[in-house]
Amino acid sequence: MIHIGDIVARKSYGHDILFKVVEINKAKGIAVIKGIEYRLYADAPLDDLIKMESEEIAKKKMAIQNWEEESKRLITQERRLMREKLEWFQRETNPASPSFIELPGKVLHLDGDPGYLKKCLQSYKEMNIPAYGVSVSEQEMPMRVLKYLQQEKPDILVITGHDGFIKGKNRNDINSYYNSRFYVDAVKQARQWERSFDQLIIFAGACQSYFEAIIDAGANYASSPERVNIHALDPVYVIQKPAFTPIAQSVQAMDVIKNSLTGLDGIGGIETRGVYRIGIPNWGKSETE
Repeated sequence: MIHIGDIVARKSYGHDILFKVVEINKAKGIAVIKGIEYRLYADAPLDDLIKMESEEIAKKKMAIQNWEEESKRLITQERRLMREKLEWFQRETNPASPSFIELPGKVLHLDGDPGYLKKCLQSYKEMNIPAYGVSVSEQEMPMRVLKYLQQEKPDILVITGHDGFIKGKNRNDINSYYNSRFYVDAVKQARQWERSFDQLIIFAGACQSYFEAIIDAGANYASSPERVNIHALDPVYVIQKPAFTPIAQSVQAMDVIKNSLTGLDGIGGIETRGVYRIGIPNWGKSETE
């Protein structure tokens, strides 16, 4: 018997993704489920679900954790090389130059899943990216995004949560997605506040989201070109690149996407100028400490 709160997988998909049951309609024999590690929202027949044992859950989570750690290692390595290059340039251009302070882009993160928000905020902290996060239901994002933009004045806005493409529907119809219309409307509201793609960098979307509509609304980066699932941390891994790219440089979209966990099938975007600055002298504790 499946209950609300159970960790389950779908038999028809080979138990590929772990879900949590959030709602059950016994009359229709279906359950509403959301991904544990992926930003996917879906419904499934109750008889297609199997409750996962603790050992199976731990094994799948460990595999994903190893995947996350490898991505973090590559990002850290890239960041270290960038800092070494900056330090070399400072020494070569002015040997007497004082130490510098690092000012990466500030992030405002709106997330429809409080658990994912907590995980993302921890990752921002580990990556030394200043971030302010708010748990907001997808439906409320268009109505609340302006308030938080005015309050935080970020360089980067992340609008994410859960989504899903309704099987058998028209992929070019916004009504074929659970939450894409809310991401689209929230991006439009944000662009009313700041129209420049370089003054406010926007990532929006979740699993299987209507990529084209979100980009057309004004996002720099969005999911999901091939309507695939994206990982909970993909928004963080995407925006960390412009957050630590100097303002005098542009970031090619592929350089951003390669740092994501899902790659080009899951994330797309446009060339964007970085928002990272350095200052001299170092007047005290930097935002990255």
